[in-house]
Amino acid sequence: MRRNRTTILLTVCTLLAGVVTARPETEEAPAAEAVTRNVPIDSVVVTGTRYAADIRHLPMTVSVVGRPEIEQRQESSLLPLLTEQVPGLFVTSRGVMGYGVSTGAAGGMSLRGLGGGATSQMLVLIDGQPQYMGIFGHPIADACQSMLAERVEVVRGPASVLYGSNAMGGVINIVTRRQAEEGIRTDLNVGYGSWNTLQTEAANRIRKGRFSSVVTASYNRTDGHRADMGFEQYGGFAKLGYEISDHWNAAADVNVTHFNASNPGPVSAPLFDNDSRITRGMTSLALENDYGHTSGALKFYYNWGRHRINDGYEAGEEPQSERFNSRDRLFGVSLYQSLTLWRGGRLTAGVDWQHIVGEAWNRSVADGSESSIVDEREDEVAGYAEFRQRAGRFTFDAGVRYDWHTRSGSVWVPQAGVSFEAVRNGVLKASASKGFRNPTIKELYMFGMKNPDLQPERVWNYEVAWSHRPGEGRVSYGVNLFWIEGRNIIQTVRIDGRPKLQNQARVANRGVEAEIAWRISHTWSVDANYSYLWMKYPVLASPEHKLHAGVNYTKKRWTVTAGVQYVEGLYTAVSPDPEIQENFVLLNLRASFRVNRWLTLYARGENLLAQRYEIMAGYPMPRATAWGGVKLNF
Repeated sequence: MRRNRTTILLTVCTLLAGVVTARPETEEAPAAEAVTRNVPIDSVVVTGTRYAADIRHLPMTVSVVGRPEIEQRQESSLLPLLTEQVPGLFVTSRGVMGYGVSTGAAGGMSLRGLGGGATSQMLVLIDGQPQYMGIFGHPIADACQSMLAERVEVVRGPASVLYGSNAMGGVINIVTRRQAEEGIRTDLNVGYGSWNTLQTEAANRIRKGRFSSVVTASYNRTDGHRADMGFEQYGGFAKLGYEISDHWNAAADVNVTHFNASNPGPVSAPLFDNDSRITRGMTSLALENDYGHTSGALKFYYNWGRHRINDGYEAGEEPQSERFNSRDRLFGVSLYQSLTLWRGGRLTAGVDWQHIVGEAWNRSVADGSESSIVDEREDEVAGYAEFRQRAGRFTFDAGVRYDWHTRSGSVWVPQAGVSFEAVRNGVLKASASKGFRNPTIKELYMFGMKNPDLQPERVWNYEVAWSHRPGEGRVSYGVNLFWIEGRNIIQTVRIDGRPKLQNQARVANRGVEAEIAWRISHTWSVDANYSYLWMKYPVLASPEHKLHAGVNYTKKRWTVTAGVQYVEGLYTAVSPDPEIQENFVLLNLRASFRVNRWLTLYARGENLLAQRYEIMAGYPMPRATAWGGVKLNF
């Protein structure tokens, strides 16, 4: 719904003047350091390259969200936190918990106006391995669970040189949890809140000499704020690691989540019995080496899913006589090595192979008979190389990928960039990078709109960025400008009166992103981020303005956090439907009290202004909500 812009801006300013927030001081990230979370000037990341690198020397813009921020949120999903903390990133939502799949599903991810639809132009990784539903080609939002993550690294812009298809808009890499200290640690978390919402999590971490392990499990459920909007989820994750020597280590992990989700449909046309039962799993094996001057890895991964969906029916219609079923599997191998050739010069080269299997069918409710929809297999093979040279205050970067796909043929993907340390802790960057996305099995072979002649989507992203931490480092800030041009974007058109997918749409986006953090004292800190996006061709789930701001306070055993999120110009419907934009302001508050070294009590409230708003057309979001819980650490 539309609101007066002046009134909203005045509300934001008033709230910011009075909001008090805080961050916990933990062993992993003391409060004096953690407030710089939005502009990690000197962070070491792995997502922008295949080895641990200083973020200042990367040509692209990378946002990092650490474990302290994840724990502070007390939420089962990572996505609401990322929406707040990463400029330009937005994830659709429809309720207090759960995103679902199929008709009416939320969890559409967009970055700088790319993504947000049924197929993803954003790539989600877990420890660098792609995680998405093979038939439809999009990530499953409900698999992005907080229990997995040690930190999350988000590349804002194309990363197709290293990661291939779907990374045309950007990459969200979930780096899984670890145990760094010797010993055993166990964490338990139970919370309960509005609409009979329950979330639980248990985690055990062990490190004994060269051996380490992490085992986590969770159970989450809610009745939802609308009738027939229930959600229930079971999840488990286990990771084993062994340091073979000072330079070699091996790791294996497995992650399984199952969820049951109900979709009530838009309020103007309610649905009945629109239910999904989804199981997703992944496992990987890795052998890594690190000699300092050279490092690399050999990784095998397997990602799979089983989906059972009742598409439901509207009032006056007959119940569905069939149920949609699907299986998808993704096998992959990744081999790469990075080598210091000479002083300041480092070459990274690798090869990737993926085999995707997708099968879908309808099963009759009456007699159990089955009718096939699709049964396809695809292969993708790629080789890439990236060279980075540091010369004085300059770092130059150039990379290229050759990607061959069974159906789509070959694609060359280049990128180039430069960073310049203009002043102490101040870095100026410029980059140009290409991204692409291969059409999915659904787009090529399923339903009436299918088109087996579709070609890959392509975009170019051009960016200039400045980040700085002046003086003693109590203040850090960053700003970047970008412009994106894209062609061959797949859209539905009508040919002879029938809908068909064609490579006809274009992308023309411009924008500004900014972040700032100020550590006022050990007790107080503030942080904010803002993004502005102009789109010549509007898409869903990509707001024109997005702002998040907070003031942080920690004192003795108390931690109180609050933040204001302002969204303007969010498209909930685009052409050919009547275009609808939404504006809203959200106030969220969190508090915790550490009773002793092993017990913490916490509470949180969201949308405390009780705003009426929608992120998806026809799906009103819940008004004021509240939760409380306990954490045990021993």
